[in-house]
Amino acid sequence: MNAFARLLSGAALTATLAATAPALWAETPANMLVVANRIDDITTLDPAENFEFAGGDVLRNVYGRLVNFDPLDYEAGYQPDLAESWEVSEDGRSITFTMREGVTFTSGNPVTAEDAAFSLRRAVLLNLTPSFLLTQFGFTPDNIDETIRAEGNRLIVTADKAYATSFVLNCLTATIGSILDKKTVLEHEVDGDMGHDWLKTHSAGSAAYSLVAWKPNESVTLQANPDFYQGAPAMKRVIVRHIAESATQRLLLERGDIDVARNLNPQDVQGLDGAEGVRIQEELKGYLMYASFNQKIPELQDPKVLEALKYLVDYEGMANSFLKGQWTIQQNFLPQTYLGAVKENPFFFDVGKAKELLSEAGVDGLELTIGVRDVQERMEIAQSMQNTFAQAGIDLNIEVGTGKQILAKYRARDLDVYLGTWGPDYPDPQTNASTFAYNPDNSAEAQNGGILAWRNSWDADGLTEMTEAAVTERDTAKRIEMYHEIQARFRETSPFVIMFQAIEQDGLRENVEGFTTGQAIADASYWKVTK
Repeated sequence: MNAFARLLSGAALTATLAATAPALWAETPANMLVVANRIDDITTLDPAENFEFAGGDVLRNVYGRLVNFDPLDYEAGYQPDLAESWEVSEDGRSITFTMREGVTFTSGNPVTAEDAAFSLRRAVLLNLTPSFLLTQFGFTPDNIDETIRAEGNRLIVTADKAYATSFVLNCLTATIGSILDKKTVLEHEVDGDMGHDWLKTHSAGSAAYSLVAWKPNESVTLQANPDFYQGAPAMKRVIVRHIAESATQRLLLERGDIDVARNLNPQDVQGLDGAEGVRIQEELKGYLMYASFNQKIPELQDPKVLEALKYLVDYEGMANSFLKGQWTIQQNFLPQTYLGAVKENPFFFDVGKAKELLSEAGVDGLELTIGVRDVQERMEIAQSMQNTFAQAGIDLNIEVGTGKQILAKYRARDLDVYLGTWGPDYPDPQTNASTFAYNPDNSAEAQNGGILAWRNSWDADGLTEMTEAAVTERDTAKRIEMYHEIQARFRETSPFVIMFQAIEQDGLRENVEGFTTGQAIADASYWKVTK
């Protein structure tokens, strides 16, 4: 049996490998990249609908965008992609993109400004989950013919007001900014769906790869685009296998049956230390771990109580034990590497200080319930908090449920305390400021379930206006200072205890070079990989 056949042998592979002598090593083909990852969150591969992590990885490699990130130089920020340049109007409302000449889709059709206009308009018209990334600029089904238009080789987008140019361009790097082959998509249109049903399982892009197959909860297969304008990828085929268990990923990696293992727990990472032919690669991601406290509870409205809670979390104890290597302390709503991020982490575990603050607030004993998804690391964090809160007289009951169950209660403002993660939707500070520090209508009738401040019944304490001002500031240096000020006030007054920022630890075969998961601002990229 060759290596590729062994790779696809499914569940039987693990049992076979466990009984096989260590000397019998497998090896993936030299021009193929095989990745183990949890991909059961993929529900669609239409860029206008996809809003899941694993799907975003696929689409980053399949579709070009007007502007994009260089996988080997994320610090450079967004760069020209299908648009070779752009100009901003004097009033700041319009951006004119000049399309790159000579680029073709995998169908052979040329990439044009009309394709770009069609792709953005289509996302607005379909009005699916991620459409807010475009409609927040004032684009509506009624005005898109005027606000998103092609003129020859140029695409002109006009927002409802002047926003920071970096904000607009960062949003266009998101999955919903993918540029589709209009002709191919419309050839597969059914009942006016603009190719939506077809694009769930097919691709019509111009980037490094095209979609061969997506088998839900099993695998995704991509094939290289030999005419990719940046050059044909060295990996002619990429296979992403759905393997949920860390131990299985580790075994396959050690055996050489996969090139990359993306879901290793700290114990398996440690177990790979010194393993022959394997190395660990770390990337700081944009995900934050936080706890939040419902402001409908009278005791939790007192600033001294909120401050006390922030001193009852054992940040270092957790980061140095069961979270070691995979989460780092971060107490601000902007992840490190984002524009406007700060490094101030003023809170630490101090029971004495917390008791003093609670006493000043007149709180002697408190019982709360924390909602937690049934995931190991979150359960361990909740148990740590339960222990440390008890030392100050606060009983923290743990309510465990599925992600769907806990999120439903959180979005309905029915949890005392929520523990979970938040991942940015696009690589701009507004993505987190607009949910943690923004709440234009705190009434129950507003139903602003997508805004975290609203979920916690918090009126954002004047930060809404500061956030609105920051997103329209066109001077980047001034904009950075505005986010610094917002975060400083947020740390002092908010009902959020932001604790950690994620670090992804991937296991790689030592011959794999150029693989990146996108760091904190993008999705995984395969076209720079070599062996």
